[in-house]
Amino acid sequence: MANSIALVKKYVDKLDDVYKLASLTEILESDASTVRQGTNTNEIIIPKIDMDGLADYSRSGGYVNGDDKLTWETVKFDYDRGRAFSVDAMDNEETIGISFGMLSSRFVRNKVVPEMDAYRFAKYASASGITVKSEALTTGDGVCSAITAANNVLDEAEVDTENRILFITPTLHNAIIALDTYKSKAMLEGFSAVVKVPQTRFYTAINLLDGKTEGEEIGGYKKATAGKNINFMIIDKSAVMQFTKHVVNKVIAPEDNQAADAWKFFYRAYGLTDVYENRVKGIYCSHSTT
Repeated sequence: MANSIALVKKYVDKLDDVYKLASLTEILESDASTVRQGTNTNEIIIPKIDMDGLADYSRSGGYVNGDDKLTWETVKFDYDRGRAFSVDAMDNEETIGISFGMLSSRFVRNKVVPEMDAYRFAKYASASGITVKSEALTTGDGVCSAITAANNVLDEAEVDTENRILFITPTLHNAIIALDTYKSKAMLEGFSAVVKVPQTRFYTAINLLDGKTEGEEIGGYKKATAGKNINFMIIDKSAVMQFTKHVVNKVIAPEDNQAADAWKFFYRAYGLTDVYENRVKGIYCSHSTT
């Protein structure tokens, strides 16, 4: 069996499959060294610092003492999703390993990654205090003007220019590229990264299907009734807290399965997606008007 599966792996990419991109939000993953474990295992503590400004200096009295405040904000993990699959040993053998080999290798790319991206974008787009603009964008010039306006808002809020990431739909990105002007190219080059996000992952609100309720058995996610299509988002990486604390991706072979003569595949993702309340101005979201 092991030899058969190894052989199939050489050809599995040539089989009929759904095209999917890798994670588009991984670029926003935060530095875990800046946080610490909370009192409970389902929470972490985020450091927040504030301080007084300058005061008048006196030649006779010297400096005015200031106050600096370091506080810790408790944040709970908000994403906990998983699935288990079973493939009969004979079904797998009779398909020379394709049944289980494709299931385990494709599930993460085709189901897990798109959902996590969609969840994170929707969470950032709905965060309280960020800048949101509703607008219909159909031309390259219109998209450029909208992005310029967004950058102006971020500039006025003194958001760091070095870590701004532009997330934009392929359609609108291609509209900019089609202009083929120095101005449009310079605008895109002004970001630390430009990430094209398919519309299917780019909504202001989504519903996570629980996999149990009638009508939600297939799991995954869908655009919420109140959700809008996002045109583009500009995110300062330091404005978000995005941690993947725990990932389970394990396989049980038939000989170790006590319940059935079948391969068993388990996947679980547990993490946090949130925005620093003092840095909400570092996120700008442009979404459709309908």
